[in-house]
Amino acid sequence: MNDIVLYVKESYNELIHKVTWPTWASLFSSAKLVIIGTIILSLIIFLMDVASKWVLTSLYNM
Repeated sequence: MNDIVLYVKESYNELIHKVTWPTWASLFSSAKLVIIGTIILSLIIFLMDVASKWVLTSLYNM
């Protein structure tokens, strides 16, 4: 039981004193980058899906 208590105390100490948390501006900037990247990747996948559907539809209708 003492090991668990020691683990929790050391984890808390590390989170409070040793971890460098990002600022809100940095966090917001990173979030914007992830959202923009996700949108771009989604559009690329959508265009690939539309193109493959068009190719397969053309082949099957011959």
